[in-house]
Amino acid sequence: MRNVLFLCTANSARSILAEAILRDAAPGRFAAFSAGSTPRGVPNPLALELLAAKGHAVDGLSSKSWDVFAGEGGPTIHAVITVCDNAKGESCPIWPGHPVQAHWGIPDPASVAADGTHIDGELAGFETAYARLSQRIEAMLALDDDSMTAREWRDALIAIGKQSEGAS
Repeated sequence: MRNVLFLCTANSARSILAEAILRDAAPGRFAAFSAGSTPRGVPNPLALELLAAKGHAVDGLSSKSWDVFAGEGGPTIHAVITVCDNAKGESCPIWPGHPVQAHWGIPDPASVAADGTHIDGELAGFETAYARLSQRIEAMLALDDDSMTAREWRDALIAIGKQSEGAS
């Protein structure tokens, strides 16, 4: 089983969505985790609402620091996938085991304009993020990762993020 860590700065929406989608899509093949560099402390309620509406269990989902996975005692991570552009540009910890790293930029579904209104309109932004993450995770699951070298798997994960960047 491979462990995949999804990173986003606040670990409250996109990374939480990706964790739940992969966890439910490939039990026994992948274990999914999420974290952030400066976690908000709680998942975005709209992310949890959408996940529950799509049939995902939301209990156990939490907003946590990437330090949980960078230190001793955490699971061995095989892939780190950043899902927000801020996390992509941050200096990440040195991950034990040197996991492959890829970026799948997804616009922030919780973006708020200067006047406090939601840019994408409440749940619509979350629906879009969910659909894009689902598409990318499906593409990842279509890979024959057992027969790929670490470099080939990394390159394939990077390509998945780039193929749909225009949709981001």
